[in-house]
Amino acid sequence: MIDNHRGPESDSQAVHRRAEQLDALDAILPFDRRDQLAALLTEDDVETLKHLASEGMGENTLRALASDLGYLEAWCQLATGAPLPWPAPESLLLKFVAHHLWDPVKRAEDPAHGMPANVELGLRAERLLRADGPHASGTVRRRLTSWSILTRWRGLAGAFGAPSLKSALRLAVKASNRPRQRKSKKAVTRIILTKLLEACAGDRPVDVRDQALLLTAFASGGRRRSEVAALHVEDLADEEPVRADPSDKDSPPLPCLSIRLGRTKTTTADDDEHVLLIGRPVTVLKRWLSDAQIKNGPVFRRIDQWGNIDRRALTPQSVNLILKARCKQAGLDPALFSAHGLRSGYLTEAANRGIPLPEAMQQSLHKSVTQAASYYNNAERKNGRAARLIV
Repeated sequence: MIDNHRGPESDSQAVHRRAEQLDALDAILPFDRRDQLAALLTEDDVETLKHLASEGMGENTLRALASDLGYLEAWCQLATGAPLPWPAPESLLLKFVAHHLWDPVKRAEDPAHGMPANVELGLRAERLLRADGPHASGTVRRRLTSWSILTRWRGLAGAFGAPSLKSALRLAVKASNRPRQRKSKKAVTRIILTKLLEACAGDRPVDVRDQALLLTAFASGGRRRSEVAALHVEDLADEEPVRADPSDKDSPPLPCLSIRLGRTKTTTADDDEHVLLIGRPVTVLKRWLSDAQIKNGPVFRRIDQWGNIDRRALTPQSVNLILKARCKQAGLDPALFSAHGLRSGYLTEAANRGIPLPEAMQQSLHKSVTQAASYYNNAERKNGRAARLIV
């Protein structure tokens, strides 16, 4: 482990103390990463994170900041032999871009191009680096943004708006030529969802939980894994039953539930977003809550190998792993799917069924029409005549 804080006490004592301080952020930081972050972060880093938490920063944002900060500290220690300086000089920002966005063709000719071997090996040893080629430009931009945010919260001004950095970033993105990867290579459409539900059709607590999780995440508009993990019983409210066919007063009534999402990735603290759950997803969700005797707190919880239900909520990563595990059981390639496939799958399914985009966006809560419309455009191309001139 990389320890950036040196003092009169031993390294292990310092790391242990920071781990205890990070325990105060138990609801935010993943338990399995707390010890790693304690070894990567400095005392000031921990204090900054605790301050941001007390100021009401969203859990998802703070979790991302902590993760990025840990990576930056580790990278800087390996690349310069010193902890991350505040504020960072322009030269260090340019070095960060050069180490993460590089030209694969030039790298083949010159092994010294890009991230130095010792830095790469060190980050891989810490399980902080998995990419074989240059980083995704979005990841680099996000970490620079996190760096900038943390700099401002320390009351300092950085060089993040420097023309040289903007130019280097633009040129490096072009040179790296890394194609944009989908968060989920394949969408979890209705057909895929049916297979996943068949894979967890048993009556064990883990089966009932996973049925409820998959149905709730998909039917509520393709909720993000962080939103699924953060869902609490207090966010659920029964609504009056609705008709299966709104235009037919004699059609059977269906149970209806309102889900309050509060602050999400694209909302502000003042927003009070909610979506509806209707029919089978409501029935299965209520069965899970009843069987698990969950009356308050997290809706989706950890279950040990003996079937004991924990009081702690699933982590966003656990939601992703559950979906992949059910894919494997259903005979699907887990590498092709991730939890984001539920979100893209919801919009893809809506497009295939001819549901108007604005109506689908009311449920998915997409803020970007362009992003949501991309799923519709793909569906229209596949169902249209333009690509069928010669078949």
